[in-house]
Formats: sequence, C-alpha cells, structure tokens
Amino acid sequence: MGVAFRLVTELVAGVFVGAAIGWVLDSWLGTRPWFLLVFFFIGAAAGILNVYRAARQIAASTERDAGGDQQG
Repeated sequence: MGVAFRLVTELVAGVFVGAAIGWVLDSWLGTRPWFLLVFFFIGAAAGILNVYRAARQIAASTERDAGGDQQG
C-alpha cells in the first residue's frame, strides 16, 4: 500500500505543480489558458518520469533485498 501511495503522490505532485506554475504565469501575464495548458503537460510528463524513476528504485531495492536473503 505504501508503494502505491508513493507512486500516486509522485504523479499528482508533478501535475499539480505544473498546473500551479502555469496558472500563476497566466494570471501574471494575462495569457489564459496557454501557460496553464503548457505547464500542465510539462507537469504530467515530469510526474510520469518521477513515477518511472521511483518504480525502478523500488524494484532495485526489492531485488537487492531478495538477493541478500538467498546468499544468507
């Protein structure tokens, strides 16, 4: 359950931060909705990349733990 929560949090955080940056820029520059859209997709891509990296890290950790049990 903890692993799934971490992965979902990574994805949601990327999307939220990207959308927030876009919203702030749009409010500041008066260009609605262009920066919101652009940064939403950048945030989504960053979130997916973070999920991929976290999943690889978790898999490597699990592999390392399983390998240690076999040698003992």
